[in-house]
Amino acid sequence: MKKVIGIGNALTDILISIENDTFLEKFAMPRGSMQLVNVDISTKILRATEGMERALVSGGSAANSIHGLASLGIETGFVGKVGKDKWGNFFESDMKKRGINTCLFKSETESGRAVALISPDSERTFATFLGAAVELTANDITPEIFDGYDYLHIEGYLVQNQELIETALRTAKEKGLKISLDMASFNVVEHNRHFLLDMADKYVDILFANEEEAKAFANVQNEEKAVEIMNCYCELSILKRGSRGSVISFKGNKTVIDINPVKSIDTTGAGDLYAAGFLYGLINSLPLEKCGQIGSLTSANVIQVIGPKISDDKWTEIKQKIEVIIKNN
Repeated sequence: MKKVIGIGNALTDILISIENDTFLEKFAMPRGSMQLVNVDISTKILRATEGMERALVSGGSAANSIHGLASLGIETGFVGKVGKDKWGNFFESDMKKRGINTCLFKSETESGRAVALISPDSERTFATFLGAAVELTANDITPEIFDGYDYLHIEGYLVQNQELIETALRTAKEKGLKISLDMASFNVVEHNRHFLLDMADKYVDILFANEEEAKAFANVQNEEKAVEIMNCYCELSILKRGSRGSVISFKGNKTVIDINPVKSIDTTGAGDLYAAGFLYGLINSLPLEKCGQIGSLTSANVIQVIGPKISDDKWTEIKQKIEVIIKNN
């Protein structure tokens, strides 16, 4: 069985259910936004939400996808940087519980954490302190990290350090790995568009993006045209359209995938778990339509729970449903 290694921001997600959106106004946080904050603001938000329902999970886009793949039985690894504190210890232990081989560099800086404030209608507003996560550097990336792996899955949020992401992509490609890139939020793509175009053209085999990210990458407003342009830069591109399903484009041939209709509680990790399901299908040499169906299945399950993690019982059900997808003509 092929193995997958991920590189991304190592963050601990602190999921907090708020009673109403007036709390967001106190901290001048636009509803549904993702704002970078310093350690003081992060601490103040945590203190102000004491007593509210909360949960801790290892997070970060690539880490969520790797966790999903590990839950499906794929051998995985993860590279990131954490602090020497309770948040870093939690992140490492949560990943290892799933059998993920962690390569976590340690820093004197506090570990990164994302406070996800979840409104009653499931909308998420993030206050993210990146901390040690952004101290991962190009010097940390060595060829030996990729020994024994067949795929690298990397998150676009790392583009803030262009030397790091290019070194990781180039080194993995030289080691013969297939490279999967999941783009970051559309504003990150806009600010780094020419660099991402260059990276996709040189190194990326599989490119994931949602509608706004795809439009920003392609510099067009037409969704269909954006998919076509994405596919000019890599062999396989996947457009994640949320409640409208997904579109897979392989060498110009498009396959539309329907959603699994469910009641959404929290969309945290939906795109990350779609990527996990899709890559699982690809690793198992399934037709692209079935890869998309598995991605839709894993994505549908994560939006029914708070946070980006699915229970072991649910994973058992998901695996059974995947077997049905594989056997169906």
